[in-house]
Amino acid sequence: MILVTGATGTVGREVLRGLPAGLAVRVMARDPSRVERTDRATDVVAGDYTDPRSLERALEGMDRALLLTNRVGGDDDARFVRAARAAGVRHLVKVSAAAVADSGADDLVTRWQRANEDLLLGSGLRWTLLRPRSFMSNTLSWAASIASEGVVRSLYGTSVNACVDPRDVAAAAVCALTEDGHEGRAYTLTGPEPVSAAGQTAELGRLLGIALRFEELSAGRARALLRERHPEAVVEALLASAERQRAGAKAGVEDTVPRLTGRPARSFRTWAGDHLGAFGTVPRAAGEGVGRGGRTVPWTEQR
Repeated sequence: MILVTGATGTVGREVLRGLPAGLAVRVMARDPSRVERTDRATDVVAGDYTDPRSLERALEGMDRALLLTNRVGGDDDARFVRAARAAGVRHLVKVSAAAVADSGADDLVTRWQRANEDLLLGSGLRWTLLRPRSFMSNTLSWAASIASEGVVRSLYGTSVNACVDPRDVAAAAVCALTEDGHEGRAYTLTGPEPVSAAGQTAELGRLLGIALRFEELSAGRARALLRERHPEAVVEALLASAERQRAGAKAGVEDTVPRLTGRPARSFRTWAGDHLGAFGTVPRAAGEGVGRGGRTVPWTEQR
């Protein structure tokens, strides 16, 4: 039986949709009412990383589990791994970040993810690590300014990132959860080509049939906007990550998605075409929120 955490978020929701029908699946969520009901979820339970008893109940009888956490600096991974080991779980698939493998990345968020990976590697459990680049869905944060002004604002708009469709990350997770041979492997997941914020803006404009304008943010303005959403240490981590992107650290393309899934990685044009409706309204930011005991960060916003 497989446990899926984060099933109301960007990747977990797609994992739940992608698991084979009829497979024994349990979903753990803080609010079970938010879980999308499909024939793939045979059991939905309330659970919280800060509640050991709820983790014990969620993990009971599980063979494999998908681990998704985003409370930077928190000990959610440690609590979950400890509970999984006690429950006899054989294999954990963890969604991490591509920056972990970059020796030049030493910001708060990357150090947190490295520590979490080290924790899993030393747990005695079988493991698979998924390390995605920035999610294409992060562009949903532009929806408000596109709808109201026809403008996208970003820092270092010509720097490129081999960003990935979250659906491809989910497809890789499904492979790792349902197939043999992925134990002890770390997979970096990217899109098929590096793209810039300015290029994404132009693509969205073409698909929407409107003239969108890109405006470059100054570092000071970017810092001020980030401070409205994140603690200072996270703000500095995101800015450091942007500097690495400007230096070309996130331009590399991997063939992992096609190797794992048997089909090409989706392009930004494909992702955007499938989500155009979101740019006519202001969507709920994917993966965002405040968890009990700490501030959360939209997945791979900075990776």
